Amino acid sequence: MSANSWVSTSMPYLTPREKGQGDAWGADAATQGRRGTQRILYAGEVEAPAEVARLFGLVEGESVVVRRRLILLDDEPNELTDTYYPVDIARGTRLAGTAKIPGGAVTLLAELGHVGALVREDVTADLPDDEERETLRTAPGEPVLRLTRVTLDRDDRPIQVDRMVMPALRQRLRYEIAIAIETQA
Repeated sequence: MSANSWVSTSMPYLTPREKGQGDAWGADAATQGRRGTQRILYAGEVEAPAEVARLFGLVEGESVVVRRRLILLDDEPNELTDTYYPVDIARGTRLAGTAKIPGGAVTLLAELGHVGALVREDVTADLPDDEERETLRTAPGEPVLRLTRVTLDRDDRPIQVDRMVMPALRQRLRYEIAIAIETQA
């Protein structure tokens, strides 16, 4: 992997942070000696795209709240992320605005009483559309990874859907899975 590559694990982004801690992305980048920042490109209510509606159990076109962010690593585009929330959770909260959220969205969700208990991620490879290619500064014909993550609470209710697009040649996704082994008495 080149010096411009990024190794990503999901766990730091799934758990609420302590009061006063910065966002998970900035902290994660700092542990690797890098600078992680983000720009909120848009926030507000939109019609749910088909995949998002399906994951939330909604009818396509129903309203959801989205936060579209450009994730930067050392001031270079690293990821384009759309994070969706049900309107009954996010409407009227900082999730629907463009201001930074202290501790990040997962921390705010927890403060609002919504804590993730199960996460499902699907990763596919594809070519970016023109807007993605321009925003992420990928070369013509350079593939991207598309990661879709749905976070469910203890009642199996989807509380957040993330759709991420990342330049494939600059990424390595790492999954660490704790396996609980039960012994029989």
